[in-house]
Formats: sequence, C-alpha cells, structure tokens
Amino acid sequence: MPIINRIAEFQPELTATRRDIHAHPELGFEEHRTSDLVAKALESWGIEVHRGIAGTGLVGVLRNGTSKRSIGFRADMDCLPMTETNDFGHRSTTPGKMHACGHDGHTTMLLGAARYLAETKNFDGTVNFIFQPAEEGGGGGRVMVEEGLFDRFPCDAVYGMHNSPELPLGEARIFAGPALAAADRITITVHGKGGHASRPQQCVDPVLVASHIVVATQSIVARSMDPIDTAVVSICQFHAGEASNVIPETAELRGTVRTFKPEVQDMIERRLGDIVRATAEAHGAKAELSFQRGYPPTVNHAEQAERAALAAVAVLGEAKVHRKPVPRMGAEDFSYMLQARPGCFIGIGQGDGGRHSVSLHNPRYDFNDELIPLGSSLFARLAEQEMPKG
Repeated sequence: MPIINRIAEFQPELTATRRDIHAHPELGFEEHRTSDLVAKALESWGIEVHRGIAGTGLVGVLRNGTSKRSIGFRADMDCLPMTETNDFGHRSTTPGKMHACGHDGHTTMLLGAARYLAETKNFDGTVNFIFQPAEEGGGGGRVMVEEGLFDRFPCDAVYGMHNSPELPLGEARIFAGPALAAADRITITVHGKGGHASRPQQCVDPVLVASHIVVATQSIVARSMDPIDTAVVSICQFHAGEASNVIPETAELRGTVRTFKPEVQDMIERRLGDIVRATAEAHGAKAELSFQRGYPPTVNHAEQAERAALAAVAVLGEAKVHRKPVPRMGAEDFSYMLQARPGCFIGIGQGDGGRHSVSLHNPRYDFNDELIPLGSSLFARLAEQEMPKG
C-alpha cells in the first residue's frame, strides 16, 4: 500500500508550508511563529490544541470512537544557529539561523498526517500530535516530559521520525535497541604560569599540558574500553593565548563524549578525570574537568519497533524497510520520551544523490519535499494500524 492518495493531494500545500517554515527559522524555545502556524492549521481541521507546554511547545488532540487506546506522534520545530548558504527562493531570511536538520520537514509531515486523520477519522482512540521545541541542545523533549506531557496526554506508545540524507528516498531504518547515543559535554581548564615565550623555563605552559591531555584522552577508547562496546571522545575546541610571544596562564579544551551504556559513560568520566589531573600534575600545572551529562541514549522498544516497521512496510514496501540495527553516534532528546513511554524513533531516507543527500547540519542542507507524503502516510497508517475501527 503506497502513499495515501488523499495525502498526495495535500502535497502542494504541505510543500508551501514546509518552505515557509524553512524561510523563517526559529531557535529553541523561540518558535513563536512556527507554533502559531501549527496551532492555526490544527484548529482549522477541528483538532483540539493545547499550547504553552515547554514554552512554545503544543499538542494537538484528535479523538474518535470509544476506545481508550492512545498514541503519540512527535515532531521537532527548532532550527540551528548557523548561516545558510543555499540560494533558492525559500532559503532562510534570518542570518545566523537555519533549518539544517529538517525540523521544518518533520513538522510538516506531522501536519499532513493530522489533516488526513482529522478528515477520515479511520481509527478508534486518541491521537496526540506533539510539536516539540528546542531539540537542538535545549532539551525541549525533557522539559515537555517534566511538565507532565504524558500525564495530560496519555499515550500507550510514542513515535518520532527523522529524515536521513544518507538513506535513499523512500527507504526507512527501524530496529529495536539503541538507535542514537548519549551526548555529554566536556570542558577541561588547565591553569599554568604565564610569561615571556623566550623564557619557558620560568613558566608552566598550559598549551603544552593541554596538548598532552588531548593525546591522552584518545587512549580511553583505545585501551580502557571493552572492544565490543562503542564510544567516541572528541576534543573539538582548543582556546589559549592572545599573542604569539606570550605563554598564557590558562588553556581550555571543549568536546563531546558519545556512549550507549551507562557503565561506559561512567568509566569515561572517571578516566577523563584521572588523565586531566595526573597529566597536569606531571607538568607542574593544575587542571579540572567539567563533565556535563546531556541527552541519554535513544533506545527503541522492541514491540513498538516492530509495529512501526509493519506500518512502514505498508507504505514503502518490505524491501525498503531495513531492520538490521545500525546505531549512530548522534543524539536526540526524543530519548526522554522513550524513557517515559514505550515507542520507536524512525529513520526515513530523503537522499536523491544530489542536493538532498547533503548531510545534516551542513549550510547547504535542504529537506526533500518528496519525503513529505511518505512521512505523513507512515504516521497515518501507524495510527490506523494501532487503533483500528471495530
């Protein structure tokens, strides 16, 4: 069963909506225009709208029949703090803000499903359309859960969907278990003794100490971990000094740690602390580590992954649904919703070998509008499948 015909009829309007959102990007917890647009559309289709959840978040509630069954579908709305370099007509109108991760498309796909389900009501139960703010580092999913999302809007299961430029258009990746990693932030501050670059013997060079720390951190994954486990330790920023002939007082390193298991996460934090302190001490310096826990791993529940795969097969075909686990080291705050309720995070392809295969978070990225009716159909079929009439 391919794309739902009625949803295909919506595509021109949905494409216009997606491009309008793309042209007017908003950062996390600032999605006022986007939230207004979504609320207005849902209300025009007779869907009950609840606003002010995690600030700019909202939930549309659609009920039909007498069943107490319920399902939640989540889409994120925020953009990234980066400047777009595309030159098409719907490019960002705001320098320094860009939809480089496809949240404009995710929002639009869920709107397409909402419109179709409101028209047809071919289900028996309650559909909660969850439009979430601040996925890009703000933890809007966590805030929504903490503000009672699932107490106010009960869901037997919750599903999210994310586009994948690496996966061909019309294919999906759905599997049980860890899908995305935990993401933690690290900051290492090294305190030395500054002075003239020509007299290093009178100084304690924090640049040298920090350099040794950068190299030593790579031993954690290589030599402190079980090779069966997976992790990433990346130092991505190195800040020190203001002049070419001055040894500075301090140096600062910043980076990220990605893991799937809590015990691996704990071990890396412990080993990083040991390396930072011991390396600094060996050079006569002092250093401290700030290990900031971020999004937890995104872990799909087995039953809901299978249900999502069945719905995807109905829309895309058996050969286009990949069920082999292929975890990625990216992170998602949909993980908080999966900690609170069973569910699944679906990866759906948008790659075309051309501009829609440009990677996420790239200044030339753009969501593939041909994906909209596929994603909308998948959400709709999942609601009809899980809450059938009769």
